[in-house]
Amino acid sequence: SRENVESYQEIRAALEAQSGRINGAYASAEWVPIRYVNQGYPRDELAAMYRAAKIGLVTPLRDGMNLVAKEYIAAQDPADPGVLILSRFAGAAAQLKQALLVNPYSAEDLADAIATALAMPLDERIARWQPMMENVEREDVMWWMNCFIGHLRETVAAPADIQRT
Repeated sequence: SRENVESYQEIRAALEAQSGRINGAYASAEWVPIRYVNQGYPRDELAAMYRAAKIGLVTPLRDGMNLVAKEYIAAQDPADPGVLILSRFAGAAAQLKQALLVNPYSAEDLADAIATALAMPLDERIARWQPMMENVEREDVMWWMNCFIGHLRETVAAPADIQRT
C-alpha cells in the first residue's frame, strides 16, 4: 500500500544501497550479514520467521499500536523466546515495557541493545517475554477498541474550552 509513496521509495533505495555496501564488505561464501527482503509473506510464513528470529528489531520514529512488535511476541517459543528491541516512540512501548526500549535516532542505543539481546541469558529472555505475552493476550484489539471509544466518549462529553473569535 505504500509502494507508490515517494518517501518510502527513497527509504527503500537507501536501505538496498546500504545493505548492499555492508554485504559487499563483510559477506563470505558461507555467510551474508544482512538479508534484506522487501516483500509480503503469508501470515504462517511470517509467524515462522518471527519465531526463528532471536531478535525482533522494531524501531519506528513514531507509531500507533505497532502490531509487528506484538506479532513478534506472540510468535515466540515460550521455552526459548527471542528478545524484542523496541523504539521508545512506538505506541506499543507503553504496553511492552519488558522490551529493550531504545531511541531509534541513536545508533549507539541500537548497537548496545543488539549486543545486550545477543548476550541475554535464557532465564532473562523468558522473564521478559512472559509479561509481554500476557499483555498481548490481555490487551487485544477489543481492549484497544473499548479504550479508544471510551476516550472518544470522554472527549465528546467534556466541556469545550475553545474560545470563539
